[in-house]
Amino acid sequence: MTGTAKADGMLSALDAAAALVDRALAAGADAADAVAMEGTSLGVSWRLGKLEDVERSEGRDIGLRVFIGRRQASVSTTDLSETSLAPMIERVVAMARAAPEDVWCGLADAALLARDWPDLDIEDKSPPPTAEQLAALASEAEEAALAVDGVTNSSGAGAGWGRSSVALVARDAAGRGFAGTYAGTFCSISCSVLAGEGTAMERDYDHMTARHGHDLESATAIGRRAGEKAVRRLHPRKVSSQAVPVVYDPRVSGGLVGHFASAISGTSIARGTSFLKNEMDRAVFARGISIVDDPHMKRGLRSKPFDGEGVANRRMNLIDDGRLTTWLLDSATARQLGLVSTGHAARGTGGSPSPAPTNLYMEKGCLGVKELIADIGQGLYITELIGMGINGVTGDYSRGASGFWIENGEITYPVSEITVAGNLKDMFLNMTPADDLEFRHGTNAPTVRVEGMTVAGT
Repeated sequence: MTGTAKADGMLSALDAAAALVDRALAAGADAADAVAMEGTSLGVSWRLGKLEDVERSEGRDIGLRVFIGRRQASVSTTDLSETSLAPMIERVVAMARAAPEDVWCGLADAALLARDWPDLDIEDKSPPPTAEQLAALASEAEEAALAVDGVTNSSGAGAGWGRSSVALVARDAAGRGFAGTYAGTFCSISCSVLAGEGTAMERDYDHMTARHGHDLESATAIGRRAGEKAVRRLHPRKVSSQAVPVVYDPRVSGGLVGHFASAISGTSIARGTSFLKNEMDRAVFARGISIVDDPHMKRGLRSKPFDGEGVANRRMNLIDDGRLTTWLLDSATARQLGLVSTGHAARGTGGSPSPAPTNLYMEKGCLGVKELIADIGQGLYITELIGMGINGVTGDYSRGASGFWIENGEITYPVSEITVAGNLKDMFLNMTPADDLEFRHGTNAPTVRVEGMTVAGT
């Protein structure tokens, strides 16, 4: 792909990145890459029938990384004037000459670079919404939530839209390298309300984000669900400490998949700081479970046609029938481990890339939610988690939680002020997914049951 000059005379993001790389090479760099990001966003906040806030932002950032031998340095700027760029290029080349050697640094292997890529349909070409249209959506969501019997106040509703683009150019002194660009949009609706009175109030929320506006649920549905969730939480009880099955609602079960992704990051594996560092090709999850990373998902919230180094990316089963199949690798961590990049480099305009997942999800199981909990005599159904008590080295897991108590296979009364604890290695091996997978976030999972966790209450 090639860039074009904009009508206002400003270089396209791709041309700007290419020009920076060319100038860095001319200044003495052996290789260089540049990433340019442009973004526009518009959002409104609405509370108790009134518009609270309208925010619009526009920005363009560019980052340059240069290599001299096995040394590297990076700079970034939002000032794209010649008076800023010329000294910036001189500085970053001088910084690279003075930097310590890093035997793992360098551009991605040319054989791994993407040469073509699919249309992922992540950019909505419809005219962007106006502030008035977004305010109408936020108002509709709040009105629906406040209409739910038992809802007494609002924390506010919001609606937003944004568009961002990424341009990447990487090249060595011989002219070998990569150039590519893509753009994506997002739109969102959210609502948060309170139910009850005085000290017996409870809060809950609902939200949705999509790449295309017409993929959003109605604002009324989102608001009504926020209200119903808040009312369900009224008059929570405490429970005694015990070991029971714990069921994670889909809006929190994705966090378990996220903890897994962190544990197989090439950075953690190369440093030896992951509780899964010795588990390659072993059973990490229960049999039948598969976890997928798919950067080419149509309209996926984290879809991208190539990774942050220009490496071709693809759908991968990270867990296949319970077995760990790969690490998440960029070029540097792959070299450190004697492996090949898996196309998971992610980056901003500052610093070097690091590995990260894209559209990450646990595949659905074969049981309905009612079947999943039918044999639970006493158990916990979690709808909200608090805190981040995760030890990535040992896998120890402890988090504050609230949700509902399960008795005789039925979800009964709300509970709060409890802690759930276990070890992620044991939790993964004792996990059963339901069949209700939906793609509402960047990381998704169906309802998940985990056996034998410790619930600490009164």
